[in-house]
Amino acid sequence: MTEPPLWFVGVDGGATRCRARVREAHGRAAAEAIGAAANVHVDFATAVAVMRAVVGDALDKAGVTPAGHSRVAVGFGLAGVSDAADVERVVAAFPGFARVSAANDAVTACIGAHAGADGGLVIAGTGSAAIARVEGRETIVGGRGFTLGDDGSGAHVGLDALRAATRASDGLAAESALTRDILAEFDNDVVALIRWARSARPGDFGAYAPRVFAGAAEGDAVALTIVDSAARAIGALARRALALGAERVALVGGVGEALRPYLDPDLAALLTRAVHDATDGAILMAGGRVEN
Repeated sequence: MTEPPLWFVGVDGGATRCRARVREAHGRAAAEAIGAAANVHVDFATAVAVMRAVVGDALDKAGVTPAGHSRVAVGFGLAGVSDAADVERVVAAFPGFARVSAANDAVTACIGAHAGADGGLVIAGTGSAAIARVEGRETIVGGRGFTLGDDGSGAHVGLDALRAATRASDGLAAESALTRDILAEFDNDVVALIRWARSARPGDFGAYAPRVFAGAAEGDAVALTIVDSAARAIGALARRALALGAERVALVGGVGEALRPYLDPDLAALLTRAVHDATDGAILMAGGRVEN
């Protein structure tokens, strides 16, 4: 007879960072570890290497040796997981554990947000997506990656700011303190900005989002236009989750919180805050418990 797991590890892997948390069987938090970005869609091999290191670090901190991994259940909530084939690849990459489960990070974030109950969720961080979990069925909206999706995300807020700076440099659009600040970072050389952008990843663009929100708070016209566009995109995701039958919808992510003041008031009033984070959502998905 297989013995039940003694520890549960939840992993939240995204385009900005990868976090792992260990909880004991009764739900007490034992340890955490943080690593670099882990997006299996962008670079599977690198993402797996990061996750192995972060999981190993968290278990080491919790006092769980490799010999004890057979009593560990791991749940992965990962950016870039889109189908059963992705799940199988992730599970196969982590042998030796009691059990391994994986899902898109929107799923685990939603599970955590409503403590395992039905509901909806809008994630607005480096990327963006919405999910509705209704009567055991999960429907993900958005979250189609930086190129085809992620509207309203930090990555796109940053991209829009860089595009605005480029247009201002060419005299095709108005400049502002925001565009001048960005161009100054590249010594007012738009070609240098373009070269940087060629190899930039979503997280690199997302690093510009905080200064856009700071500019909007100061009344910068360009920043306000970008933020208003992002708010409309996140609002559309929230309304879609509601239309899919989610009776309550939570809004999570650093960009989501920054966008709250810019959402339509009627919608902002409907959006709740998460009960647990995505890392604990991954633990719940793996069959663990969460005790504060």
